[in-house]
Amino acid sequence: MSFTLRVFSEADTEAVLALWLQAFPEYNDASRPHRDPRLSIANKLGTQPELFFVAVREGGDEDGAVVGTAMAGYDGHRGWLYSLAVSPDARRLGIGTRLVRHAESALAAMGCLKLNLQVLADKPEVIAFYDALGYRADAVVSLGKRLAVPQESEAIA
Repeated sequence: MSFTLRVFSEADTEAVLALWLQAFPEYNDASRPHRDPRLSIANKLGTQPELFFVAVREGGDEDGAVVGTAMAGYDGHRGWLYSLAVSPDARRLGIGTRLVRHAESALAAMGCLKLNLQVLADKPEVIAFYDALGYRADAVVSLGKRLAVPQESEAIA
């Protein structure tokens, strides 16, 4: 299969949503409203949309079909990679590797010196994938806190 990488277009939204719902089961969990893929896309389009990449098929019956995604971000201190997904029928063809390398190049061009990412602890195959690309566990503990979204009446004017 041949494919090309490009920046996400809003026309890709439904295809990306379908891929993510398949790749990230937590998006199907109603008890986790913070995992809203439409909101993830909308937020990315508002912040560094040039770092939202898709891999699309070239040629054949499914020409132009989205088969992979990667999002990256850079705050001037560290880069982040997230939402790397590849369609099950397109795995082990180098698409994930190309998406990661493409994101690395884009971040390096912005002056980014270090790229971070997080992997769920119960995904050893994903950890092995990143290990093969040269990523190593940092000696840190990742902490998180869910923040309540203020209602319009509570928002600071």
